Amino acid sequence: MWSMVATLPAAQIQFGIARGDASLPYSLSMIGFAIGGVLLGRLTDRLGVMLPVLCGTASLSLGYLAAGFASQLWQFALVYGVLIGLFGCSATFVPLLADISHWFDRRRGLAVTICASGNYVAGAVWPPVVTHFIGTVGWRPTHLGIAAFCCVTMAPLALLLRRRPPVHTPAAAALGEGRRPVIAPSRPLGLSPTGLQTALALAGVCCCVAMSMPQVQMVAYCGDMGYGVAAGARMLSLMLAFGVVSRIGSGFIVDRIGGLPTLLLGSLAQMSALVLYLLLNGLTSLYIISALFGLFQGGIVPCYAIIVREYFPARQAGARVGIVMMATLFGMALGGWMSGEIFDLTGSYRAAFANGVAWNVGNALIVLWLLLKPLPRFARQSSLQARG
Repeated sequence: MWSMVATLPAAQIQFGIARGDASLPYSLSMIGFAIGGVLLGRLTDRLGVMLPVLCGTASLSLGYLAAGFASQLWQFALVYGVLIGLFGCSATFVPLLADISHWFDRRRGLAVTICASGNYVAGAVWPPVVTHFIGTVGWRPTHLGIAAFCCVTMAPLALLLRRRPPVHTPAAAALGEGRRPVIAPSRPLGLSPTGLQTALALAGVCCCVAMSMPQVQMVAYCGDMGYGVAAGARMLSLMLAFGVVSRIGSGFIVDRIGGLPTLLLGSLAQMSALVLYLLLNGLTSLYIISALFGLFQGGIVPCYAIIVREYFPARQAGARVGIVMMATLFGMALGGWMSGEIFDLTGSYRAAFANGVAWNVGNALIVLWLLLKPLPRFARQSSLQARG
């Protein structure tokens, strides 16, 4: 997920293109990631998680191999969109989140957020490593090295996931804990299932357009400010390392107050960090704000998976989580491209940060609207029982 962020400045120089065009491979990888999450989420609902992860292993290995030999931008972008995004990264996010949610009940929030922390651990580790090798051997050999690493490490790990989750129904889960069976509401929060799914998708787009601004452009931003791309890579790693803390911490919170309140808290906190980016741009300030941004926003995306499990049947987990995650990743793709275009138009990232704040306000309003809608009586009783 994070290789293109570290590669962006080198790719811009290699292909002789503008910043917005250089952001295109990242945006296409996020679009592919989004669509692939739905496809492979459905596959996980039917066949289990091992096959999608093996598919992703093969696709990532082939994708980084092909990217290393791409001679033109359209080839490079297409590889990132199809092999690395559509069938690669997508295999190890939505399928794993959906699968892990079937193994836990009372601590489901914590389990899902621990699982979701994997790509943030990667974000903390990989950008400085990739930046180092791009600076020493070049971005093409670096991509070939990533291809080999994915092949050697991911295939054995995928085989550990061959066991299918237990049969999980609301009635079985309730009876297993001595509670009365609870049937999922036909109109969650007073909305149709499609209506709630749409609202969550729109909220996901808004929050991730805002989220993508620092994540996608931080390396290039620090280069433009004169701090160097290595400093930007370190800030990105710091941001994502604190994002791991945020994701796991949000798991404890969501198990106590629920998905929607936790999502609103994360949204408001993320917006405050984006405002700080507008106000301060010193080197020390950027390190501090990047740590705060990671601490504030890391738990946001897993909340959507928890909300889906709170209001939709378990048998639909893979497909519905995939749809919501697709929306969040479309937001990441849109925000990554939009930030580059705004920079090209204005010559600075100040307007791009302001744009992120505006999208964040939209997310907070949608979540607040959902949170203020009355919860059906039986669902409220179930929620209290589950946390008590």
